[in-house]
Amino acid sequence: MEKKANTRYLVELALFIAIILVMKLTGLSSIPVGPLNMTLTMVPIAIGAMLLGPLAGGVLGTFYGFTSLYDAVSGASVMTGIFFQISPLNTVILCVVTRAIVGAATGWLFRLFRRADKRHTLCYFLGGLAAPLLNTILFMGYIVLVFYRTDFVQERVAVLGATGPLMFVALSVGVQGIV
Repeated sequence: MEKKANTRYLVELALFIAIILVMKLTGLSSIPVGPLNMTLTMVPIAIGAMLLGPLAGGVLGTFYGFTSLYDAVSGASVMTGIFFQISPLNTVILCVVTRAIVGAATGWLFRLFRRADKRHTLCYFLGGLAAPLLNTILFMGYIVLVFYRTDFVQERVAVLGATGPLMFVALSVGVQGIV
């Protein structure tokens, strides 16, 4: 019986990975908003993390992170492509590690919310909200932490009229954050 459960888990995980890949290949994974892309890939990551658990969420986040890293290396993403030229290691952390943490943390937060939610209705909303919120906080937080003093980011700061790192983040993701 345990082998059957493991097979089902792996098949479900593979289906979520396939969904992420199809979204990426068809262009359904993101919507351009200024220099950033509003990612819709957090939807299958959040659902997978909630249904399959934190480990699956981490795997899904890692897989998505590698697709982001591919965009950085290939130049498909201007911003992460520039970051890759500045620091390949920090770009790997930005693209892959932060997304892995987002997926795993979404799974853990969902479990926490589910314990507190007796009706098991609000926990799905909060778990779904956790993924894009954590993605934005970790991704933009790492950019500010590591790349804020680079010429590329400082040009964006000047264009946006930001007076500091927090204002830069708010102005960069303001529209995305509302959506």
